[in-house]
Amino acid sequence: MANQASNKVKYLLATGAINFASDAFKIILMATGFTFDKDTHHKYSEVLASELATAYGYTRGTKALSGVAVTEDDTIDKCTIKWSSVSWTAAAGAIGPSPGAIIFDDTEVNDAIIGYIDFGGEYTQADGGVLTLSGIEVGIS
Repeated sequence: MANQASNKVKYLLATGAINFASDAFKIILMATGFTFDKDTHHKYSEVLASELATAYGYTRGTKALSGVAVTEDDTIDKCTIKWSSVSWTAAAGAIGPSPGAIIFDDTEVNDAIIGYIDFGGEYTQADGGVLTLSGIEVGIS
């Protein structure tokens, strides 16, 4: 999985609007055809129309992230934010296809987009299976 931080998250960090120790973060799955633009996708409402529909075990805008860890890496000159794994169980149909996932700050007033996890292609979870995202992280340089 490739990932990208939004440009907005850099600004919000610099102004103190985001607090990774106390804010609530969510992850959403995007629908086919979505392309992330780190320069223009700033808030959840700007990508909502491209989120997967509520169906078959997926519910729009509701998957909370937990277990946030922030690390500094002076060797590669970046900060990495990681969260615990999340999963959805497909029921009565498939979840997807989805090209990736958006992470946003549900505490920040505009639900600021933190970043995008690119699956490297369309992914579909068949009925009865469990779609699990692990290694969820966004690097900020």
